[in-house]
Amino acid sequence: MALRIHLRDTHWERLHPPLLEVGTYAVDPEPYGPPWRTWEECGAQEAAARGIFAPSGNLSDGPSDTVLLAPGDMRGTTLILERAAGYCMGIDGRDGPNLACLSCDLPVGTRIDDCGCWQVVRLLPQAIVRLPGPPERPVMDWPELLGSSALWQRLGEYRDIPAGVALAHVVVAAKGCPVEVAPGPAADLLGPTLAALLPAREGAKRLGLAGPGLGGSAAELVLVPVHPQTGEMWQPSGGAVAVPVEATLWAELASPTHRVRLPTVGGLPTGVERDDPLPPHPRTRFRPSGDAFRRTLARLPAVREPWLREIYDRGY
Repeated sequence: MALRIHLRDTHWERLHPPLLEVGTYAVDPEPYGPPWRTWEECGAQEAAARGIFAPSGNLSDGPSDTVLLAPGDMRGTTLILERAAGYCMGIDGRDGPNLACLSCDLPVGTRIDDCGCWQVVRLLPQAIVRLPGPPERPVMDWPELLGSSALWQRLGEYRDIPAGVALAHVVVAAKGCPVEVAPGPAADLLGPTLAALLPAREGAKRLGLAGPGLGGSAAELVLVPVHPQTGEMWQPSGGAVAVPVEATLWAELASPTHRVRLPTVGGLPTGVERDDPLPPHPRTRFRPSGDAFRRTLARLPAVREPWLREIYDRGY
């Protein structure tokens, strides 16, 4: 699978589900794990060579290209207990590889399942060999993918993370111009934050929604889905600038009525939702993740431009 865009962004002190589906894997090209160095120690030139273009916390000198799996897919390993430290509810990998091979006792990877962490196992690329196995899962085309139940899993409380990533790409694509979001779910998701980051003035660019199953859009910027298997963006026709959005979040924006609340017995007229119990309402207005927004900007070369670096430094 393509690397999940919310890999490094989480909610503090909450138990998270596995990052990947059972039977899938992904490869993380960025270094991960100890030892760590500060931004000042690395310097802007070395950080840029790693694909990080603005100060973004400590940088890892751990291995690159670790192979990510769901923890339940691991076999033949045991915990290295002296490296099984964590914050409070599990293991966070702070001490480096904490899984050893049962056959040879050599460290082979790191299990992470503490609170505030996506549950995942990272295998060291130099410690594993890929063997022939079942056929690869075929890449689904967009109609098949949109009909897949896996795509329609609820993002729930984590939807602010892919929204923060999308927000960063919209701001970069706007090139400093204000953005007017077409009315609808996308306006509810990004509109207020975009208005705060890029105040209204002349020369505003319109942001719309495009993708499989949707008609054309007259907007200059369009939110398009990223294929979860290949990581490729859906390409719009015409001259609109494509802005990538995590596929599940895009599907929620494109088909907000896909999930309908149904009564347990009988039925209700079309368009009517049962009101017992009442649907929960958030206590505060939705905000895209600021951490995901800044982390994404830090990995885009455009952040070195003065106007964008100012936004990055002040946040929102």
